[in-house]
Amino acid sequence: MITPVLLCGGSGTRLWPLSRKSYPKQFMPLVGETTLFQAAAQRLSGPDFSAPLVLTNADFRFIVAEQLAEIGIDPSAILIEPEGRNTAPAVLAAALWLEKSDPDGLMLVTPSDHVVFDASAFRAAVLVGSEAVRAGQIVTFGIKPTHGETGYGYLELAEPPGNHVEQVIPLRRFVEKPDAELAEEMLAAGTYLWNAGIFLFSVKSILAAFEAYAPELVGPVRAAVDGGSPDLDFLRLDPEAWSGVKDISIDYAIMEAADNLSVVPFAAGWSDLGGWDAVWRETVQEKNGVATSGPVTTIDCQDSLLRSEDEALEVVGIGLRNIITVAMPDAVLVADAARAQDVKLAVAALKGKSVKQATTFPKDHRPWGWFECLAIGDRFQVKRIHVHPGGVLSLQKHHHRSEHWIVVEGTAKVTVDNNVKLVSENESIYIPLGSTHRMENPGKVPMVLIEVQTGAYLGEDDIVRYEDVYARE
Repeated sequence: MITPVLLCGGSGTRLWPLSRKSYPKQFMPLVGETTLFQAAAQRLSGPDFSAPLVLTNADFRFIVAEQLAEIGIDPSAILIEPEGRNTAPAVLAAALWLEKSDPDGLMLVTPSDHVVFDASAFRAAVLVGSEAVRAGQIVTFGIKPTHGETGYGYLELAEPPGNHVEQVIPLRRFVEKPDAELAEEMLAAGTYLWNAGIFLFSVKSILAAFEAYAPELVGPVRAAVDGGSPDLDFLRLDPEAWSGVKDISIDYAIMEAADNLSVVPFAAGWSDLGGWDAVWRETVQEKNGVATSGPVTTIDCQDSLLRSEDEALEVVGIGLRNIITVAMPDAVLVADAARAQDVKLAVAALKGKSVKQATTFPKDHRPWGWFECLAIGDRFQVKRIHVHPGGVLSLQKHHHRSEHWIVVEGTAKVTVDNNVKLVSENESIYIPLGSTHRMENPGKVPMVLIEVQTGAYLGEDDIVRYEDVYARE
């Protein structure tokens, strides 16, 4: 059996403003109906695959669990990294975890924010690679290039891939992201593939590779795994041991040093959606190369991407040529398509100005659901709060604000001090300043309420939490 190892901790700043640090692109349905993370999990399920192992951070753990539950996939484990240390420590932690339960097994390490258009073809490529892995090889997957891309690293093959059918070809070397001229030369040579950053190997072979090429990682990562502590359905790696782990990618730590690497070519459609130009290429396009999503109206536009991520916000484009426009409720991006990779520079500039939109998503996702701010002013704030069926907010109080809750969908079970009351649709309840309170959704449908806060200070840190079913700190 092959265990999929889904890496799920990236921030996806090149797809700002839709993708942000607090809610990055892997959790978005950028292409298709499911999120990129869900599509990755579904793509690697079936009779040849075990339940997935997921590595993520504390902020995303409930999102990961919720999105897997939505598609009916039960993970073998969700490991929580105390802080990002790049891909090499994450892969090593996964291998050490699997060594305990399946030391002779295979593991397929993949990012969770890529698009693969033919899932069955990809599974077939994985099975082709598994034969080489059982013979001791480390296998990576190379994508047939469609253009001279400068945003990807490349794999140079020891021999031409022919018609790019699934086969195992020795790898000659890794090539860093090239400039435009070199990218075109490699495209013309025909012996270079895009590096998808997807790897297949046995647990034993990758552990041996770490011992040989990156032994300094093994001790602290093993200590972090062995010293991990259960947290509900998650495992938190030991933070003290993890703090001593070097920040390094799997490419630098292992792949560029190993001498047993092979490549399986893949030509059935792939993208890492590494920028809005990639989203434009992979989105179903209208005439004249225009791709739209959401409430959008276009007049005489060409080769442009227009997206509105708010049903109440209509985007209108007139006479646009090679333009990217992405509208969110709190931020709008307008860019020349040729400058798509520079979106990350805009995020850096916004961070420098301490603009919250640089990293914070308009909807604040929590394990019980989400909330968003509808209006804010001097001494008041209005929020919409969505609570999943069975969701329970923490038992808490505030020192500086009172709250008024109006239920607009479903039924809320509300605790205020020692009183418990069911509040139905079109009913409301007042929470005085300093009162201990909690809301729950006891029903089988989502519960939505409008919260009106009033007080001298309305920050999220004005919470004294007494009980929390989700064991949040």
